Amino acid sequence: MAKHTHPKPSKHGALPSREAVLAFIDEAPAKVGKREIAQAFGLKGADKVELKRMLKDLAEEGVVEKDRAGLRKAGRLPPVLVADIDGRDRDGELLARPAQWDAEAGPAPKILVMMPRGRRAGGQPAPGLGDRALLRVEPDREAPGRYVGRVVKLLGRNKAETLGVYRALEKGGGRVLPVDKRAQGREIAIPAGQEGEARDGDLVSVTLAREGRLGLPQGRVKERLGSVASEKAVSLIALHAHGIPHVFPREVLDEAERAGPATLDGREDWRDRPLVTIDPPDAKDHDDAVMAEPDLDPANVGGFVVTVAIADVAAYVRPGSALDREALVRGNSVYFPDRVVPMLPERISNDLCSLRPGEDRPALAVRLVIGADGRKARHSFHRVMMRSCAKLAYGQAQAAIDGQPDEVTKPLLAPVLRPLWAAYRLLAKARDARGPLALDLPERKVILDAEGRVDRVVVPQRLEAHRLIEEFMIQANVAAAETLEAKAQALIYRVHDEPSLEKMRALGEVLASIGIKLPKEGVLRPSLFNRILGLVDGTEHQLFINEVILRSQAQAVYAPENAGHFGLALRRYAHFTSPIRRYADLVVHRALIRALHLGPDGLPDMAAGDLAEIGQQISMAERRAMAAERETIDRLIAQHLADRIGATFAGQISGATRAGLFVKLDETGADGFVPVSTLGADYYRFEPDRHALVGERSGETFRLGDRIEVRLVEAAPVAGALRFEVVSEGARTPPAPRRSLRQGRPAPERRESLTKRRGKRA
Repeated sequence: MAKHTHPKPSKHGALPSREAVLAFIDEAPAKVGKREIAQAFGLKGADKVELKRMLKDLAEEGVVEKDRAGLRKAGRLPPVLVADIDGRDRDGELLARPAQWDAEAGPAPKILVMMPRGRRAGGQPAPGLGDRALLRVEPDREAPGRYVGRVVKLLGRNKAETLGVYRALEKGGGRVLPVDKRAQGREIAIPAGQEGEARDGDLVSVTLAREGRLGLPQGRVKERLGSVASEKAVSLIALHAHGIPHVFPREVLDEAERAGPATLDGREDWRDRPLVTIDPPDAKDHDDAVMAEPDLDPANVGGFVVTVAIADVAAYVRPGSALDREALVRGNSVYFPDRVVPMLPERISNDLCSLRPGEDRPALAVRLVIGADGRKARHSFHRVMMRSCAKLAYGQAQAAIDGQPDEVTKPLLAPVLRPLWAAYRLLAKARDARGPLALDLPERKVILDAEGRVDRVVVPQRLEAHRLIEEFMIQANVAAAETLEAKAQALIYRVHDEPSLEKMRALGEVLASIGIKLPKEGVLRPSLFNRILGLVDGTEHQLFINEVILRSQAQAVYAPENAGHFGLALRRYAHFTSPIRRYADLVVHRALIRALHLGPDGLPDMAAGDLAEIGQQISMAERRAMAAERETIDRLIAQHLADRIGATFAGQISGATRAGLFVKLDETGADGFVPVSTLGADYYRFEPDRHALVGERSGETFRLGDRIEVRLVEAAPVAGALRFEVVSEGARTPPAPRRSLRQGRPAPERRESLTKRRGKRA
């Protein structure tokens, strides 16, 4: 930011003009009052009295304003204020408005929110749409009337606005059911005349009025966002709840439509190479193709050359273009059961960049020379024109290897598929020796019917074909990071730090509850977790220990500083293989193009900190996508189970708190809650070390990981919330030693009233 230049004070201490005082107030970067003005202009005695009178006149005329932050010109924001982040400009930068603003003063000024950079970011979450933040602001020198603000502290989501489903009342007005799980049961009353354009069943944004001491909180409909009766209603809720852009601006679509196919100019011709794509059967875009062949080099007997070709998105999405700005705003594609919100328009993602069989497509490829021991000996990157020889599904490729080829895979079996599997088995040996984190968690997939409702929830079979593609992509990603480091080219790494001390302590407590002792010393490696997973393999604790270990891991992020990838046991790692759906990969492609002189469309010169800012932004976009996808699954399953109230389900306790138990159902993987008040005729004490609720008199225990049967009591599809009651008995443990009231034990009469209120389990 530009430095402030203050008006020069009078050398003789004469009373300054009104204009000079106003200029000083306007330029002051910090709190300014009568004392600061007097000191700046060298005023004493009678002149200070005159200054006070001048400031009073200026305030009465509305030229200056005064509050606890001092004096400022009317209409100017104070240097530090609370603001709500509620939009983006055409370049995708976040915009905020003051949380408090007098509407009579005209439209609230816009504040351009600058992302935290480098060390200043301090690991704090990146700001996003809907956040409320404390900002330090100053006028934007490049845009009069606008301000630039840097985040001092995130204060949470904007509590003044709520997203919910509107239900109209016959007498006028209506009620809004919040979509937030934590707000369940707290409807918002919308008085007649405050419903705007909302109709029954609409998803709306509501501005809350002050809550009274009695009755429902009241609000007014700020915006109608769409009907929840539509085919894609459930994902619509998640899109708006998380501020995910899902409509491409016209200039972005126009730019995509004007794009023409890439040519051979500046590319190697690889169109005769037997590259194939292997993807899920319902994939619409194909951004990676693979092939393998025995290495004919006598110095590498038994080795292979593996080729990974990735769609050359950088050829179409140029830095600073409308496509590029929108891709950065989105950060990644978001996948829902009922729709995909792509990072790039279909003209790019499903057409020009999709590696369709039999069609010429530009690609950035890496040749990996693999030794007989499975280790990578060397690699090289190439900008090519390729032509995929086949589009295969995972199951289709696996069936061919397992002896059941179809008409497509039969001619590919010997020349293409068997060399791929032979090369993979070498890489698998090296992977096992490296010892990456080997979590085994079933990935459930929600299958919808023609009406957009849940038909069934399945756990797709985990095939060797999946692991083959994953391992090839990992090797390509490592090669990208190594190449860019060797060329001293700035890049964005995929960083996965080791678990924090706090998380390791929590994991140790959980493991101790099932009789496993976590070593207190030694270097932390993924192999430690793998040994724990081996101890519980095949036991009743297998699933929940896998999940607990997953929760203990750090959040992977994008950053220009390398800290390695703990989970994969790799010293350097970058995302290179999915530029159609991840902006990080596009940055890495551009970095490779620049470092290796592969064309004019490489990574442009960037100011220090710009890559850190991009890393923060796309890490935030990844987290919001994961949350939106997870919540959409929750809502779909809650909708699916809404007509099964009273049904009994088997599950496992996935969490224990003072408030109750979290339970994950076996059948659907759905999560629900059992309030402690419904557990039974006892006072249940939460024991954090055991992650359990324990009956004080009976010793009945409900512990993290225990198998349990529950009855569905309530389903709230809008929020994706399920409420259960326990129908099976908990384990029995001896009652804990009696504690005095000073230690927190309820008084006898209090325990009796609790018991009566809770009643007996049905």
